[in-house]
Amino acid sequence: MKSEKIHQSAFVLDSHCDTPIRLLNGASLSERGAEGHFDFIRMKEGGLNAAFFAIYTPNTLEPDAATRRAMQMVARTYDAVEANSDSVAVALSADDARENFENDKASIFLGMENGDPIQKDLSLLRLFYDMGVRYMTLTHARNNEICDSCAPKEKRWNGLSPFGLEVVKEMNRLGMLIDVSHISDEAFWDVIKNSDSPVVATHSCCRAIANHPRNLTDEMIIAIAKTGGVVQINFYPPFLNSDYAEKFWPLCDKFEEVEKLWKESPEKFQTQYDAAKAEMEALERPSYKEIVDHIDHVVKLVGPMHAGIGTDFDGIEVTPAGMEGVDKLPLITEELMVRGYNEDDIKMILGENFLRLLE
Repeated sequence: MKSEKIHQSAFVLDSHCDTPIRLLNGASLSERGAEGHFDFIRMKEGGLNAAFFAIYTPNTLEPDAATRRAMQMVARTYDAVEANSDSVAVALSADDARENFENDKASIFLGMENGDPIQKDLSLLRLFYDMGVRYMTLTHARNNEICDSCAPKEKRWNGLSPFGLEVVKEMNRLGMLIDVSHISDEAFWDVIKNSDSPVVATHSCCRAIANHPRNLTDEMIIAIAKTGGVVQINFYPPFLNSDYAEKFWPLCDKFEEVEKLWKESPEKFQTQYDAAKAEMEALERPSYKEIVDHIDHVVKLVGPMHAGIGTDFDGIEVTPAGMEGVDKLPLITEELMVRGYNEDDIKMILGENFLRLLE
């Protein structure tokens, strides 16, 4: 099949994968996992050549705890790669990734999700860059010392903080990509105004299709493209489809409440946990083809040089129907072909666009 040949010859890159969360809980990536969306076996099956592992810290942690968790995630990632060094290697640059590709090895990059671990200290930002972090999502679900999040109604800075302006300039100097996923609209425009380098959204969708503050407006997508940046489409179903989201969020909130109780006392709350999870998973999910709807929207606005994929695998409770794990990624290539994309455009979307930024 032609789509299989294109997928196999392309450099496929996922700009956001939350697997380090599972590594902290002791998961092995050497085996095909029953839990989660990613392991090195399925990575190969899905023809994924590079994944950015997200060094994620929730905004609820104290600064020292956030730094400790981030360092542990970096360490666990390096350990997991070393344990599979015959097939996987850490990459620090596009050249590293291309060399690994030639040597039939997959690449793992590092990205930091939420800037709390740098603790208002640019020397820590530089240290994490030296550890291999090549992009930073400025915040997550709450306002922090760098900028406001899109999630809370009340904003602290109404954009970037004074320290956030320093962070943007230092990230530009280091060559670390600035990720605008999760940040508020005001913070987004501050980044666009103050960054001298291309800006990325590593795992965001289009607000014109699914109206959610985590998604990007058409004006934002155009602004990212004007910087030379890329919009990497998120696979999370409620960000893909508004009708689904309306039904999903109440069930998700219920599940998260039960999950907290279950983590404290698994035996006592196992039945409730299983029931809440099953109720959430029973909801009819959007098709994986809706991922390509969002890619289409970006391409129509700004062209194929500014679109890509950032799955959010292992960081989402549910996946689109047909896209249950990283091994299913060839379906994206197949759908792009069905919609008339040529081979060059497909290869740009699958990974070359993001590699260009790393170069």
